[in-house]
Amino acid sequence: MVAGAFPIAKLLYLGVRQLSKPLAARIKDGARASPFFRQYICGPPAQIYHWVEMRAKMRIMGFRGAAIKPLNEEVAAELGAELLGEAIIFGVGGLCIFLEYSRQATNSKKKEEELSNTLLSLQEQVAELNLTVETLDAQLREMNRLLVAVPATPKK
Repeated sequence: MVAGAFPIAKLLYLGVRQLSKPLAARIKDGARASPFFRQYICGPPAQIYHWVEMRAKMRIMGFRGAAIKPLNEEVAAELGAELLGEAIIFGVGGLCIFLEYSRQATNSKKKEEELSNTLLSLQEQVAELNLTVETLDAQLREMNRLLVAVPATPKK
């Protein structure tokens, strides 16, 4: 029984993606606890997300020009931490996809080069065989010419 090649790269990518979830959870916890993260990293994206979301909902319901109140700091920090965690997971997933694509492209290029080299080698062999055939054809014509030129000896 022959087993296929073990997809170690895919297994590593899966492991990295699985590790990114707890890592994102730890970063979210740290972001919730740190005043710097709350104010400068988590707060602004959360406020923008809230503004866009509420603006879209208001337009869908038909309200135009209604003022949108910003989130309080605690809710903004929570939403920002969630957004940060999701962004990390999404980024790791995107990176895994990019690395897999890059690996596949490299393998494809390598196979294409091998095929090209094989084709070039076969073309060289065909050219050599053509030269050999021409040489043998010339020798055969020379032998036929010599046989025709030799006088026939009478039979006794």
